This record gives sequence, structure tokens and C-alpha cells, in this order.
Amino acid sequence: MNSVSNFRLISILLKKILATFFIFYPFCVVAQTTETFKTLLNDHWEWTLKTNPVLATTLGDHRYDTTLGEQSIASMDRNANSAALFLRRANAIDPLALTNADRINWEILRRELQDLIDGNAFPERLMLFTNRYGWHSFLSGLPQQLPFYNKADYDSYVARLNDVPRFNAEGIATTRAALAANVTQFCPSMLGFEKTISANIVSDISKSVFMQPFDKKTIAISDTEWSQLKKAAQTAVTEKVMPAYKSFLNFYVQMYKPTCRTTAGVSSMPQGLAYYNYRAHTQTTTNLTPAQIHQIGLNEVARIRGEMEVVVKASNFKGSRKDFVNHMKTDPKYVASSADMLLEKTSALMKHVDGELPKLFGRLPRLPYTVKAMEDDVAPGNTTAYYEPGQAEAGRPGVYRVNTTELSQRPLYELPSLSLHEAVPGHHLQIALQQELDMPQFRRQGAGFTAFVEGWGLYAESLGTSMGLYDTPEKDYSRLSYEMWRACRLVVDTGIHTMGWTREQAIAYMTDNTALTHANIEAEVDRYISWPGQALAYKIGELKIRALRNDAEKRLGTKFDIRRFHDAVLENGPVPLAILETQINQWITSEDTK
Repeated sequence: MNSVSNFRLISILLKKILATFFIFYPFCVVAQTTETFKTLLNDHWEWTLKTNPVLATTLGDHRYDTTLGEQSIASMDRNANSAALFLRRANAIDPLALTNADRINWEILRRELQDLIDGNAFPERLMLFTNRYGWHSFLSGLPQQLPFYNKADYDSYVARLNDVPRFNAEGIATTRAALAANVTQFCPSMLGFEKTISANIVSDISKSVFMQPFDKKTIAISDTEWSQLKKAAQTAVTEKVMPAYKSFLNFYVQMYKPTCRTTAGVSSMPQGLAYYNYRAHTQTTTNLTPAQIHQIGLNEVARIRGEMEVVVKASNFKGSRKDFVNHMKTDPKYVASSADMLLEKTSALMKHVDGELPKLFGRLPRLPYTVKAMEDDVAPGNTTAYYEPGQAEAGRPGVYRVNTTELSQRPLYELPSLSLHEAVPGHHLQIALQQELDMPQFRRQGAGFTAFVEGWGLYAESLGTSMGLYDTPEKDYSRLSYEMWRACRLVVDTGIHTMGWTREQAIAYMTDNTALTHANIEAEVDRYISWPGQALAYKIGELKIRALRNDAEKRLGTKFDIRRFHDAVLENGPVPLAILETQINQWITSEDTK
């Protein structure tokens, strides 16, 4: 073979090698990048469990069973530094070399890490409690949150009871730093907060909420071991938990309460306006400014008020809209005669709703839920209801908590909207499905994005129309009032924190525009003041879901299937609204080609 032939042969072989190289190179890169990202996700989840030991326990990971976690300033800084390291690793990954699913995971991980880092830069990070929640209520919720099946579970619980003094001392130290930085809650909104602490201070330890896990002996523990565990718990509650609660109560009454802030808006605090902008961004997952959000609220209030007028007119009620609202608020037939009656009517309603779900969803969660009264230590001054996520690994169902105090302020016509939001097809359905999805643990077990979660809850209220739940003018008006309530939040929350609104202005605005009772309005306004920005998420999220549904109905026409649309919204768990829009647009295109 001559040199020319050799050259041609070598050229052919080289071309084949290069062709093979360029065919397989992208796949090699994808495989390597995917493995790098998987390692990052695993490392991040391990860090999440270590820094959230109670969560780890509820998920069946018992490596951190003896501790409650940390709430010191040093731990906040460590967490922010860790987040920065994880973010650096994430930014080094080429998203184009990831699968579509992992690209979404990558975007969400980076967003969550950046939000944590950004939030740690504000002095407001030192505010560890709102008017409705604090570390004391986190502790008193442990008997309901933790698993209690065997001796190891009870040993873990006793160890955590003994850890309460350290955890409480960290909370007080951080709050002292908040006082020094002039970062405090608004005085009027915290009225009665000390009662949520003192409610857990009892002289008879057997009546303490912390002894509830010992109300009934589990068969997996011997009598001798049970007696020893119970005695150890009694000692811990007596010598550790009760003194810690008394210490927090004394600190709050003597140090915090006299120096809480006297201006409602968070903008009155150091870096307050920048902090509120940060909160608006993280809670809505949009780049809308507070001014833009305020205007959206005003537009929604005007629209909903027009629909309210239509309902009143169609009811044949003799009087104005305000007269109709007054009738709803004062007629005793709309009030439950007892707490048991309220719970019974709520449970019966939810059983009816359960039967309607297959008409609206193709996939339903396996985890059940139950209806219970709100605990006595948190019910006074709290909102009408809330949802507690369940956990299959811990053997805990979802819980729809109903406030059974002040029954005159919990009218029965509110039950449909309230229940659809908090239980099904709202929070329980969405969160329980989220826990079953095939996606990274940080997304499956995380709280998710408020705009999605609460936007879905508000959207779920509207589904009661197709279920026939708004079958009286009062119920239908209440549906609109609940929607108006969330529209008012956009106006009131931004008004308080960026426009100098007073608490009284906010209460008056909501009284004029909703059918909520006075007690509920006060509780809500105080919540917005002590938890800035969170209430913006509901209406912004719901408006996006409604817009996506309207677009899907218009583009698909007779091909539109409400069950498939709902499944598509929920199939990837909570995501930022921009990602949701992309996903639904892809779904519409896919449906249209079938």
C-alpha cells in the first residue's frame, strides 16, 4: 500500500474517530453534569436535615433526634455561608447539560439559596416571632408533629424536652439583639401575645400539653420502660420546660412589650423599605413593585365589588349591599351554637367535597386528612382556620384546624370557602400530592413557594361553584367576600408597609369592602403588620392560575379537560409563577397536538 493510500486510510479512520467523539461527547457531558448536580442535591439535602432536625425525625431520619435545632445569630450566619457555598456549586453547573426536570430543580435550588442569603442581610432576620407564632408554639406543637411508636421515639422526645432551655435561651438572646437593633413588632398587633406563652405554664404537669404523648401507652414499650420514660418526661417538663417558658414570659412582658415599635409599617425600621421589597419579591415570586401590587389590589376590589352588587340584587334582599352584610353578620341563624356543632358541620361538608373531587382531578393523594379544633394556646386572636401538613412517614394525617373560639365571629356561611382553601381541594390536596411526587427531597418536603401554595388555595375556593356549594346568596356573597379579602390584602399590606397606613385605616378599609367579622378583620390586619409581605402571595398566585386556565380554555376549546388542567398545575409541585406559566404553555401545546 502506497503512502497516498495510507494517508487516505488514516484520514478515513480519523474522520470516523472524530465523528464518534462528537456524537458521544454531549452525552458524556450530560451524564457528568447530571451526576454533579445529583451530588449537589444530596449534599444540600443532608445539610437541610442537619439544620432542621425535627423535620429529619418526621421523615424517619433519626440521626439528629436529640436536638431541636438552632436559632442563634451565629447559626443564621453559618446557614447563609453554607447557602453561598451551595450556590457557588450550582452556578458552576451548565443548565443546558441538564434534563428539563433537573433544569427546573436547578433554577428552584438557586432561587431558594439566593433568597436565604439575601434575607440574612437584613436586621429584620432577628424577628423570631409574629403575633400568631413563635418558638414557644413550635415547641408546644411537638407532641402533634413527632412520631410516637417505639421506645426510641419517646427517648428522642425526652431528649428534646431537655434541650428546651438551650433553644429558648438562643431565642431570647437573638430577640435581645433585635431590641438593640430597633427591630421589633408593632405594639397593638401583639396585644395578648403573652397569653400564648402563659397558656403552656401549668402547675399540674399531668395537664401539660408536653405530656400528651403519654396519655396512652404504646404496645411496643414494656410497663417498666413506660414508667421510666414517663417519669423522665415529667422531670424534664418540670425542671426544664416550665422554667424556660417562664423565662420567655418574663422577658417578653418586662423587656420586649414595653419597647415594641409604635408605627405599624415595617418601613419605619432600619432598612425596612428594602426589606419589604425583598419580601414582596420572595412571596410573590415576581418582580412586581409594591406600587404595582397596590394598584392590582385596587382593580380587583372594584371588580369584585361589582359582582357583590349583582349577588345582593339577585337575592331580592330589601336594602343596600351594606344592609345585606349587616344582616349576614347579625342574624343568629348563621352562628353555630357550640364548638362541637361547628366541627360537625365542617366535617360533614368536607365529606361531601371528597365525593366531588374525582370530577375535577385525575390524581388524588393517598394521605388522608382530619378536622380538629385549634389548640387552646393558639386559638385566641388567631385566624378562622389553618392547615397542618401531614407526613406519611410519621403516620400523621393532614389536619384542618378550625378556630372554635368566639363562635359569633365564625359564621356558618363562610365554611365552604374556608374549607375548600384549607383542606381539599386546597392545601391538603396540593401538599399531600407534592409529598408523593418524584422530585428531589428539598422540593417534595419543603414548604414551597407561597404564591403557588396560597394562590392554589384561593383558586380552590372558586371550585365550590361547580360543586354546588354556594347555593344561597349568603354563601355566594361570602365566596366573593373571601376573594375580596385577598384583594384587600394587596391594598392593605402595601399600604401599611410602604404608604404609611395606620392599623385603623387598614381595619376601616377591610370593614368597608368585606363581610368578614370585626374580630377576623382585626386578627388579619395584625397578621399583615407582624408578617409583612406574606399576604401578597394569595391573590397574585390565584390571578396567575386563573389567567393560565382562561388561556388554556381559549386555545384548546373542546379539547380542554379541567381534570387534566388541574393535574398539570399540580404535577410539578410548588414552583415560581414564571416557571408555572412555562409549564402550562408546554402542556397546552401538547394537548393541542393530540
